[in-house]
Amino acid sequence: MRSYILKRLLMVLPILWGVSVVTFVMMRVLPGDAAMALVADTPADLERLRASLGLDRPLHVQYGIWLWHVLQGDLGTSIINRTPVMDELRQRLPATIEIVIASMLIGVTIGVSIGIISALRRNSWIDVLSMFGALVGVSMPIYWLALVLIYALAVNRSIFPPSARLDADLTVVRHTGFMLVDTLISGNPRLFFNAVWHLILPATVLSTTIMPILARLTRSSMLEVLRQDYVRTARAKGLKEGAVVFRHALKNALLPVVTVIGLQLGSLLGGALLTETIFSWPGMGLWTYRAILSRDYPIVQGAVLISATIYVFVNLIVDISYAYLDPRIRYH
Repeated sequence: MRSYILKRLLMVLPILWGVSVVTFVMMRVLPGDAAMALVADTPADLERLRASLGLDRPLHVQYGIWLWHVLQGDLGTSIINRTPVMDELRQRLPATIEIVIASMLIGVTIGVSIGIISALRRNSWIDVLSMFGALVGVSMPIYWLALVLIYALAVNRSIFPPSARLDADLTVVRHTGFMLVDTLISGNPRLFFNAVWHLILPATVLSTTIMPILARLTRSSMLEVLRQDYVRTARAKGLKEGAVVFRHALKNALLPVVTVIGLQLGSLLGGALLTETIFSWPGMGLWTYRAILSRDYPIVQGAVLISATIYVFVNLIVDISYAYLDPRIRYH
């Protein structure tokens, strides 16, 4: 296991290097640059601005300078805001992690539950309705669902707030950047429940990117496991159905589901860009979206690099968890 973990950690470096190169090149082949976004008055001013920002240097020189600073823990300075990217990242990352974790919990809980129920009630109206709902969920664009729910539950009915992490008239002292944690630390239940209420709608919308996939995968995996001989033996021994399902079948059925959960983190991080933009959620998604529009290279490169790092390490944790879910699996 130690050898496997070490090999995977060594593989992280070329993966992140490749991500950084692709992001760096793609940002610079797009029309326009940060100097044009700053609106220089004349062509001469534009050239002087590009020179001051280092944009007139060859691409490999620009990349080498940026990579050298990254290796020292410096993601650069925002071209537009003139603030360190790392400082802005510390402000934005907790909001994105909070909404991704909440959406993951909602998606996994509902998706896996629906999959189990559908497998146990195969070909019933519950199964047919659940799988139809999963098909609709997979086909539904997340931005369309977000706009519909905002109109139906925030604008028309005023059940949920349409944006932000807390009501405008409420404030909380920032300790961790995680709103739920900071409101709990404040000792004010009203702040905590207000933060939860703001989180429900965007997290639910984002969870729909993984919920249908997990429901369908859990159902198919459970159906396959329930046909196995050891499940028939457990039933023949007189075990209760709940013990057969949850003690014997579910643990083995969850192996492919765990893999997909790790892989779907990328979908959640990608979906967070749209979700945060629509709900004005002050996380990395909205931050990155605005940086792309203004060609703020250091922010985009830093945000993509951090997102890729999170994604790679989560998948490493998923791979390691395999050995604990199934003792038959050994890494060599």
